[in-house]
Amino acid sequence: MNLLHLYDRPAVYLVVAALLLAVGLYGLIRRRTFIGMLIAGELIFSAASLNIMALNHFLAPDPSTGQIFVLFIMGLAAAEVAIALSIIIAVYRNYRSIRSTELSELNG
Repeated sequence: MNLLHLYDRPAVYLVVAALLLAVGLYGLIRRRTFIGMLIAGELIFSAASLNIMALNHFLAPDPSTGQIFVLFIMGLAAAEVAIALSIIIAVYRNYRSIRSTELSELNG
């Protein structure tokens, strides 16, 4: 089988997106620092974007719909990173640490 024929199947893209989602969820659960959690969240956004683009490419009649939706997801991800980094900087200034386990005053 030729490797170029793999790109013609949506299952390849969906499997890669599922792996990205699994790695993102694992990183979100296992990481102790806020930066690691932020990177894992970005992997989850990437998995969602890849799913949308793959399904749009293979199943939708209009290709621009999925592309616009992915651009919207990228904008949300950029806004999330900006807000999360500002919160992380504020937490670091107050507690001198970005480890989530050391922030005892944030418990409900």
